[in-house]
Amino acid sequence: MAGPGAPCAPAARWKRHIVRQLRQRDRTQKALFLELVPAYNSLLEKAELLAKFSEKLQRGPNDVISTIHQSSWEESGLDSDQVSSPATLRVKWQEEKEGLQLVCGEMAYQVVEKNAALGTLQSELEERQGRLAALEARVAQLQETRRQQALQVEERRAQNAAQHAAYEALRAHAEHREAELRRLQEEARDLLERLVQRKARAAAERNLRNERRERANQARVSQELKKVAKRTVSISESSNTPGDGIREGKETVAVGSESAFLESEGCEKWKRPFRSASATSLTLSRCVDVVKGLLDFKKRRGHSIGGAPEQRYQSIPVCVAARLPTHARDVLDAHLSEINAVCFGPNSSLVATGGADRLIHLWNVVGGRLKANQTLEGAGGSITSVDFDPSGAQVLASTYNQAAQLWNVGEAQSKETLSGHKDKVTAAKFKLTKHQAVTGSRDRTVKEWDLGRAYCSRTINVVSYCNDVVCGDHIIISGHNDQKIRFWDSRGPRCTQIIPVQGRVTSLSLSHDQLHLLSCSRDDTLKIIDLRVFNIRQVFRADGFKCGSDWTKAVFSPDRSYALAGSWDGALYIWDVDTGKLESSLRGPHCAAVNAVAWCFSGSHVVSVDQSRKVVLWH
Repeated sequence: MAGPGAPCAPAARWKRHIVRQLRQRDRTQKALFLELVPAYNSLLEKAELLAKFSEKLQRGPNDVISTIHQSSWEESGLDSDQVSSPATLRVKWQEEKEGLQLVCGEMAYQVVEKNAALGTLQSELEERQGRLAALEARVAQLQETRRQQALQVEERRAQNAAQHAAYEALRAHAEHREAELRRLQEEARDLLERLVQRKARAAAERNLRNERRERANQARVSQELKKVAKRTVSISESSNTPGDGIREGKETVAVGSESAFLESEGCEKWKRPFRSASATSLTLSRCVDVVKGLLDFKKRRGHSIGGAPEQRYQSIPVCVAARLPTHARDVLDAHLSEINAVCFGPNSSLVATGGADRLIHLWNVVGGRLKANQTLEGAGGSITSVDFDPSGAQVLASTYNQAAQLWNVGEAQSKETLSGHKDKVTAAKFKLTKHQAVTGSRDRTVKEWDLGRAYCSRTINVVSYCNDVVCGDHIIISGHNDQKIRFWDSRGPRCTQIIPVQGRVTSLSLSHDQLHLLSCSRDDTLKIIDLRVFNIRQVFRADGFKCGSDWTKAVFSPDRSYALAGSWDGALYIWDVDTGKLESSLRGPHCAAVNAVAWCFSGSHVVSVDQSRKVVLWH
């Protein structure tokens, strides 16, 4: 329980607080009046002097005159002859009185002004004190915030130091893993080389054994044939004619070959009831069996020498004569942004489109219309090219995410990601052999892939980045930004041919017979290259035709009679390959640059895509 003085403690505290506030106020206000108080005191002194002087004047003129005369005499020490008259002194006194009254009025006015100014200053002082208090509170708040932020900065620095240490550890770990990966890749290459060498040695040994076995079989067969040719066959005849005796004879039959035996048997028309099937028939049947076995052995050996043959896709049937498109049958806003690629499937009824929205849409061509079939998702970047495999079961797309991705038709998610490039992948195409593909990139490489293992089987380094690739039986053709087309043998390590063209190469299209190549370049021309002599056979130009981008695609018709390309103004241009003349130009639905075109394998319709998200089906 609190003592008797406890209740008075709060009252004492607030009283002391009030006293402190009053003292503070007294000090602040006194500081404001420090200049005014001396002036006011001087005014009061002057007023007192004036009051005394006025009293002296009111006593009487004589006293004043005498007082003034006396004071003047005392002060100046002048003679009595020089003292002024009373009238002059009265006038002078009156003037001095009026001057003093004027001075008093001015001083009173100044006092009023000073009081007003003092009130204004006091109000400003109170306002500034309020602002000062608010600013002090704000400063205290900011100091608290600064302290908290300083703590956060220290925490962030600690976290940054920890993350930096973790990053250094991860980088060291990554470098270690990369070194291990390089070591494993080198070991894998060594193992692969040793495996190939071992297989080559085993194949050579197997071939040598087969040749030895074949020579032994041939020697054995020749010996058996020689034995058979020297063997004597006894033939007995019996006759039912009376008087004729039973004759016994011996006949030597040469059985060097089945034809000679049959010829001799047909020429000698012996009349005998039967022929003894002793040695001759057995020997002939055995010879036939030996020859058949030898032929079968040669056939089996011919398959075994080359090893397992490459699995190839079945050839795609192509129309004999393609039909020129004349009008647009269907127009769709297919994607959310620019469309870069389009490709037909081998059955000519399925078409794929890919764009910058990282989606691939599959469409069915039904009754002259495009009907949505499926959407393939999971691409890591904008789609730059799309390709179907010759069986139509898989879709391969190149992306800006430094990789190519593989889908199975019917599955929405990506099956494999072919990563290994260091820049945008601009082209990805299937090869004619199964489970093989080729990609080109802006990192100045062309890569061959084993799709069964998602493994890069070969990397080709080029001096310029690649815009498009096509594949033949044993050849890879790449178009580059340095205005050159390069040819690579898939069985050799080096470039076999280089053809320079005017302008950056934007696309390549290989004819079905693999004898002609169509290229599109930024000099606004299309060129046909004869692959039998590796020279430019024809150059196509047209008024108004301009290449809209570095990835504008041009294609052959399936019968190689026409060349088709889209222009920057949305028009399609078709040239006759045989005559080299512009066959037709199609305008209408496209209002932006056409990026890619595709001609179906049946030759009946064409699909084009542009930069304004439109897909157009032409018939």
